[in-house]
Amino acid sequence: MTGEIKTIEDFPENDYRRRDPRYQGENFKKNLELVEKVKSIGKAHEATPAQVAIAWLLSQGEDIAPIPGTKRISYLEENVGAAKVKLSPNDINELNELYARVSGPRYEEKMMSMVER
Repeated sequence: MTGEIKTIEDFPENDYRRRDPRYQGENFKKNLELVEKVKSIGKAHEATPAQVAIAWLLSQGEDIAPIPGTKRISYLEENVGAAKVKLSPNDINELNELYARVSGPRYEEKMMSMVER
């Protein structure tokens, strides 16, 4: 979502995303195109793509609570800054459309069978 990942090789060897279908082949290419659009919305709001994603989730209703992963204090500060991002109805609609176009299943089949147990 940050736009820092450009190829599958950018992930550490033990990163689960190396096996995630959304990061494979044509799916990865298509999803990177969506990230560019999120970055564009962020630029209009002086926000990072991660802040746009969190702000979009916050706009989805009172029953939605984003739980972003945070490894560093700087990421925590960035995540908190998402509460100040005021997306327009057009932004929200565009992000909803982008989400509907995410390419590839969320998890590999093996992982899904473990989750379903």
